[in-house]
Formats: sequence, C-alpha cells, structure tokens
Amino acid sequence: MKINLFSLLLTALLILAAGFGFFSCQGCKKKSQDKDKIAVVISTLNNPWFVVLGETAKERATELGYEALLFDSHNNPARETEHFNKILSSDYKAILLNPTDANASVVNVKAAQKAGIPVFCMDREINEAESSVSQIISDNFEGCVALGQYFVKRLEGKGNYVEILGIVGDNNTWNRSKGFHSVVDHYPQLKMLAQQTADFDINKAREVMEALMKAHSQIDAVFCGNDVMAMGAYQAISDAGKDGSILVFGFDGAQNVINAIKEGKIEATGMQFPKTMARTAAEFADRYIKGERNFQQKVPVAVELVTRDNVHKYGSFEKNE
Repeated sequence: MKINLFSLLLTALLILAAGFGFFSCQGCKKKSQDKDKIAVVISTLNNPWFVVLGETAKERATELGYEALLFDSHNNPARETEHFNKILSSDYKAILLNPTDANASVVNVKAAQKAGIPVFCMDREINEAESSVSQIISDNFEGCVALGQYFVKRLEGKGNYVEILGIVGDNNTWNRSKGFHSVVDHYPQLKMLAQQTADFDINKAREVMEALMKAHSQIDAVFCGNDVMAMGAYQAISDAGKDGSILVFGFDGAQNVINAIKEGKIEATGMQFPKTMARTAAEFADRYIKGERNFQQKVPVAVELVTRDNVHKYGSFEKNE
C-alpha cells in the first residue's frame, strides 16, 4: 500500500492546529471566567459593628459579580498602608475603605487615586474628601443631637455627667461629641465632670469608668461615643454596685446594647445602619467600574434614636421589618 507523504503531513498539521485551537479556547474560557477584584479594607474586625460593615460590603460586591477580599487594619494606619501597597500592585478595580484615621489615611487614598483605583469611604471620613470618589457615612452629628435631647429629658436638665470619647483621630468621635454638646451645653445645671478617651474599646472604657467613679463621688450619667464603650462603662458601674444610679448612653445599635436597653441596663443608643453604608459603597464601586463618574461626594445616612419606648422596633444594626 502506497502512503502519500503529502497527505500524512497535511493530517499532522491539521491535528496540531486543532490542538492549539483547543488549548487556546481553554485559555480564553479561563480568562473569561476571571473576576475583577474589589478590596474591602476595614479599620478593625475586633468590633461587631465593623465586622457587619466589612462582611456586608464583601457580600454585596460578590453579588455584583466581583471577587471581594477583606483586609483588617487592626486600627493601625501603618497596617492600612501595608494593605494599600499590596492592593495597588495586585490589579484591584476599587477599594471600599473604612479608614483608620481621618488624617493618616489620606496618603493611602491619594496613592490609590494616583494609581487610578477609586476609593469609596464607609462610615468614617478622611480630611481630604476629594481624594476619594465618595464617602458614605452616618449622620453622626444629628444622631447625637437626638441623643443629647433624650439625655436632657432623662436627667430633667440637671446633674453631673462624664463623657467617654472614641479614637481622637477619628472624625466620628468629634462629630458625635459636638452633636451631643450642641444640646446639653445649653443647660447650665448639667455639669460635665470629665471627658476622656477610651479608643472605642470595651476594656479601656471599663477602666476609664472605674477611674472616673473613684475620682468623682456623684456621677448621674455617662455618654459614650459608641456601644462597645457603653458596655464597658456599664460593666464598671455594675461591678461597683451602682446599677441604675448612673444612666448609660451609647451609639451604634449593637445587639448586646439593644438587649441591655430592653433589660433596663442602658438608657439609649443611636442606631447606625452599617449594612446600608456597605451596600451603597459596593454599588457605587460597581457603577464606577462600569463607567459612571458622577457621584455625590458625601452621602449621609440617617441615625435613629433607640430608647426603651421603641427598642422593640430594632434588631442588630437594623430596623425590624
């Protein structure tokens, strides 16, 4: 049987071409399945509030078709910078940021801006707003105006109180304090005995409250810049056997504080909505990636006052349906 050499060569070439085509298609298929990445950078995951914020942002970005990775800055601007360095060299399309510090975080956001990666701030703002595309934050000032009004009502406009502040470098700390004082400072018979920071930390708040009770014999109330510190302050008060004699006010809407309000241990809190902020940030990032550029620079999210009268309407960081 005579074999045609030309036919053999032609067949071999066709097989090779088919093989290359197959592998090429496999590569194309793989490439088409790769997802764009979005980074979610959170100030700390050592606080239930920020866990909800971070996980919700990640979940919403995933729903929108992205690969979302969560980074914990441990309340450390240097750690946040490390995360940004990694993100900027790893082909991320957007960053959803909960800043560690209003000033220190600016350099990271500007670095992302220079690299062409949009940043959307959640809950906390930075002091150079134009570096980010948008900042979705709670209306802390107005939320604490409402808390201040209720504070005055519960103390009937007179008494001694102390204030426990959050992180000094966080604008939320001062916006909450300013909102509160915009009301209570109009009542001369309400006297602030002390104002100290506890860095939004439960253990530090407990220690601060213990020291304040030793320094001042008569404290009628304590206003805390977040719910974690409110729980720390309450623990100190309870340990000292002063349950009910010192009224505790918080801010956030954490489940344990909602429960404590129901149980009469804490007077009130300002309910923030981290899920709303996180989802909005993820949706803004998606729209930006798809070409939209017209975003509101600051998006305030309303805060609602939660007291014993309406606590049944609220759950953990959200309003019941």
